[in-house]
Amino acid sequence: MDKLLITGNGPLQGDVRISGAKNAVLPILAATLLANNASTISNVPHLNDVTTTMALLGRLGCQLTMTDNMQVEVDPSSINDYTAAYELVRTMRASILVLGPLVARYGQAQVSLPGGCAIGARPVNLHIDGLRALGADIRIEDGYIRARAGRLKGARLALDTVTVTGTENLLMAATLARGETVIENAAREPEVVDLARYLTRMGAQISGAGTGTIHVQGVDELQGAPHRVVPDRIETGTFLVAAAATRGKVRVLDTVPENLTVVLDKLRESGASLTQGEDWVELDMNGERPRAVNITTAPFPDFPTDMQAQFCVLNAVAEGKSRIVETVFENRFMHISELMRMGAAMDIDGNTVTVNGVSRLKGAPVMATDLRASASLIVAALVADGETTVRRVYHIDRGYERIEEKFRQLGAQIEREPDN
Repeated sequence: MDKLLITGNGPLQGDVRISGAKNAVLPILAATLLANNASTISNVPHLNDVTTTMALLGRLGCQLTMTDNMQVEVDPSSINDYTAAYELVRTMRASILVLGPLVARYGQAQVSLPGGCAIGARPVNLHIDGLRALGADIRIEDGYIRARAGRLKGARLALDTVTVTGTENLLMAATLARGETVIENAAREPEVVDLARYLTRMGAQISGAGTGTIHVQGVDELQGAPHRVVPDRIETGTFLVAAAATRGKVRVLDTVPENLTVVLDKLRESGASLTQGEDWVELDMNGERPRAVNITTAPFPDFPTDMQAQFCVLNAVAEGKSRIVETVFENRFMHISELMRMGAAMDIDGNTVTVNGVSRLKGAPVMATDLRASASLIVAALVADGETTVRRVYHIDRGYERIEEKFRQLGAQIEREPDN
């Protein structure tokens, strides 16, 4: 297990390239199971969750080939197992995304109930209820979701709540169902749109991705196809927030600005000067301290819960008082106690954090509790006086590619060491 040693040393400056999106590549890798032959997926980030997903696909019998530039070829034609075992699934909730493709393509699946970050209950009942409505017979036994089906049949699926992985699982399953499937109250995230784009290249008939209602006309088979994963909007937002918090000037490259409009609006509200092109954004604080901004998380296109922890840090060192309301997950404030150890003035009341900005934080030993909390602690360390040690950084390796290298490119003093 590793730790990060970080010394705050002033504004971040320079350019940084954004990797492919973790939350897009995982469902796309799962979707390769639907094809009769190989797909080539490019712009794949080198992340622990990607490694786990590839290990899972290999365990199912897929043939995988990876190039040095993280282009992955997945050939599912040799699949001979339909079980996603606990030892792989326990570390990554997204493993449940193989459930829909396996049932739709092979008529059976055994998927362990998933694990992942401890940020609150994320029930799988919407996945199960939706697949049952499509005709699957599903039982929960011995910690596994056990599913069987003949060919699935299209249905109208009205989701009780907006769920990204639920929408993705049902979308994938519907591509091979007989007839039309309509997914209502569907997630609208750019990662869902990217998955639909890949499925369409495979031969799926999909309309409405990116809206609240997705229509899928099932087809008899899908063929492998090439696809380039969309850039990671959360990584983009994380580096921009780090630049704002440190009063720096940073340009992020290979990104899609339109996928984080609300985040950019909040950064402008904080006092940042922003310029952007088709695939880049530059933030300049002109050396000024940011202003506090109020945040309420909600599903896309509103403010993303995955950026809440980073804005907690921005507000911690901003001028003024702010309120951050978390409406998506009920246990996503575990980073607050660690930020308070560094001198942040914060108070939690239910799903709301009140922040009184201070001019500086102070370095301290802290512990990461989930993926985005890890990112927030790194940003906090960059604006703190003295050295900060961040432990349990395996969380951050699940979702950020070479994060310490990228921050060093911007002038940060950050090193990774074994945590003995």
